[in-house]
Amino acid sequence: MPTPTVAGSLRLEYGVKPDEFDHVVGVLDRLDERLRSFRADAVELRLNVKERNEPSQRTTLEAIIAGRPPIVATSDREDFDAALTEVRDELIRQITDAKNRTEPMNNPNLRDSL
Repeated sequence: MPTPTVAGSLRLEYGVKPDEFDHVVGVLDRLDERLRSFRADAVELRLNVKERNEPSQRTTLEAIIAGRPPIVATSDREDFDAALTEVRDELIRQITDAKNRTEPMNNPNLRDSL
């Protein structure tokens, strides 16, 4: 079964140009390891940047994973690469937290009782 990758799951929305795709994937590719436990067809990533190159710039990376609520990471950093790094790391943290809450070894309510 194929696993999802940033390159295969990412959709660039407003504020990000199509010719930036490879650069964005290069910054976000650390997400690949965290996404590996899902089916490739179950993951969609959406990236958008409001008010790009303005002091009020806001970068949002959203993960839509089938069967789970959307996971959203945001950054107010003005530097685009710094914002990408921040949303990547925050999304990794949130996905990890969500997975830990649903795994039986980490959630006593999901463990089999003897």
